[in-house]
Amino acid sequence: MKDTVVNDCCTGSSPTKMLSIDEGLTRILGAVTPLTESETVTLDSAQGRTLAQALISPINVPAHNNSAMDGYAIRAQDLSAEGDTRLQVIASVLAGHPFNGSIGPGECVQIMTGAQIPEGLDTIVINEISSRTGETVSFPAGVRKGQHLRLAGEDLGKGQEALSAGTGLGPAEMGLIASLGLAEVEVLRKPRVAYFSTGDEIRSPGEALQAGQIYDSNQYTVTAMLRDLGVEVIELGVIPDQREALEEAFQQASSQADVIISSGGVSIGDADYVKETLDQLGEVDFWRMAIKPGRPLAFGRVEDTLFFGLPGNPVAVMITFLQFVKPALKKLLGDSHWQPQQFQLPCGELLKSQVGRSEFLRGIIKADAEGRPVVHTTGQQGSGILTSMSRADCLIVLGPECTGVEVGQPVWVQPLKGLLSC
Repeated sequence: MKDTVVNDCCTGSSPTKMLSIDEGLTRILGAVTPLTESETVTLDSAQGRTLAQALISPINVPAHNNSAMDGYAIRAQDLSAEGDTRLQVIASVLAGHPFNGSIGPGECVQIMTGAQIPEGLDTIVINEISSRTGETVSFPAGVRKGQHLRLAGEDLGKGQEALSAGTGLGPAEMGLIASLGLAEVEVLRKPRVAYFSTGDEIRSPGEALQAGQIYDSNQYTVTAMLRDLGVEVIELGVIPDQREALEEAFQQASSQADVIISSGGVSIGDADYVKETLDQLGEVDFWRMAIKPGRPLAFGRVEDTLFFGLPGNPVAVMITFLQFVKPALKKLLGDSHWQPQQFQLPCGELLKSQVGRSEFLRGIIKADAEGRPVVHTTGQQGSGILTSMSRADCLIVLGPECTGVEVGQPVWVQPLKGLLSC
């Protein structure tokens, strides 16, 4: 039973109207309801998954007061008001081996980083300022009460929310969960996404090419981006431009998946049967987006399954996936932080732009002569030049109001590392 719901699958859009990115995203995100089905998995297999519910700490972290440095644990009241302080060392305390003896006035213990601080001691004096002779240690004035302590619960207190529902589990979150002593965690089930490419000219790698044919790169870019998001991918291969084959592919995909993604066949050309097939099986709009690359985009539903029809050109596929599909999938996973990271950098070259559309140029961040970061394009920016994405470490975003960019003028940049990962 799918729990993906299309609330309002915007119908009736004029085929000639150009939608802005914001308009398209608003319609898409309004059609997505987050998943609710969950499962319990071991911590070892939880990386990249999404928390199904808030995680409450069952313990204090750290569990006890401990030393942040190697040195000596003392009572602040034993500090000399003026000059050096001299104390008797009665024990050495290692991490994992608490000292349970009594410590009298004028006495202290040597202590290692992470070791539990004995009852009654409240300050750590580091080795670097200490001088020890036999069982006596001395150190100069200036030691402050409470220095170099890690207090019980200062990271997380027992009963405190450690992670909120919808949090994606990366390396830091995995370590945090482990610090709570939890071996299992409840996560949302993985969304199931079916993907296929369309076109009689498309062939899979390993097959021989005939005249007019090309290899299917889109399957590998899209499915790689999907796996980076932690979804379950259903690969349906290449579907020829035949009504029966397309109908069968859509029916198979809608019976198995929460989301269907196809590439190609959304330009409503003479041989593009996607639209007429979808008219029979679902409720889908074909939009002209005010975006370059990637103007044609289809969105809607096939039965109860969300559908994205991406353009066929390789770069356009990746750009439209990152700007439209990824936010929808992140919302499906319960993640409210779907917006791509974005910051400004000076532009290292002259850029031209057309008013009325958003343009995504593939960029490389470099250091100028003074060592300051500037961004340059990767060179040719055609929507079929996949090497422009391979060379890029960011996207340069030129908004619909932009007429061009002078050298040194700030531009918005989206780091691809952030876009292409969770």
